[in-house]
Amino acid sequence: MIAPAPTPALQAVLGRMAAAARAVGRDPAEVALVAVTKTQAWANIEPILAAGQRRFGENRVQEAQTRWAERSEGIELRLIGPLQTNKVRDALALFDVIETLDRAKLARTLAGEIQKRGAAPRLYVEVNTGDEPQKAGVAPAEADRFIRTCRDEFGLGLEGLMCVPPAEEEPAMHFALLAKIARRNGLESLSMGMSADFETAIRFGATSVRVGQALFGPRDG
Repeated sequence: MIAPAPTPALQAVLGRMAAAARAVGRDPAEVALVAVTKTQAWANIEPILAAGQRRFGENRVQEAQTRWAERSEGIELRLIGPLQTNKVRDALALFDVIETLDRAKLARTLAGEIQKRGAAPRLYVEVNTGDEPQKAGVAPAEADRFIRTCRDEFGLGLEGLMCVPPAEEEPAMHFALLAKIARRNGLESLSMGMSADFETAIRFGATSVRVGQALFGPRDG
């Protein structure tokens, strides 16, 4: 059976990702595309799903439940938005990856629920590289300590780090900072880069990029 051809937007993003990886001597297969589907109508998502895209990112647990509860087989779902502790149980039932671990209370709740379930999602610590007070994420100066706490106090296995740089700043320095924190903590996975800057993120070592507008166009909300 012949696989469906990628949509033009998906093909363009994958092509740009591959070119960015090759430009710095990386294997394009090292970088995963996470299609950000928050607020998107299913009619917009279905064509790229049919074309073979299997990793999707969602911002809200309840919205993701509505969209994916009956469609998640063979799909990798990533939570890329803030996680409230009262939503942890629902999140663990749906998501394969949680990228927004950023405080001790959440780490404690995750650890408890993971112990009950006997299975854990892949976990990323979110670092607020710009120290922006309105954003979630652990401050860079506290990242090492928080990573140790997650590992030593709560017994959580961490896969990597995630960041969202300030919109008005050059993202390269934020990606470089995240990569530096990851290296000194023995973490190899970096979720960084969105539609406007994913090629720069790949240059600085991103192992996954979170792309919405470049795939779907501007979102409504």
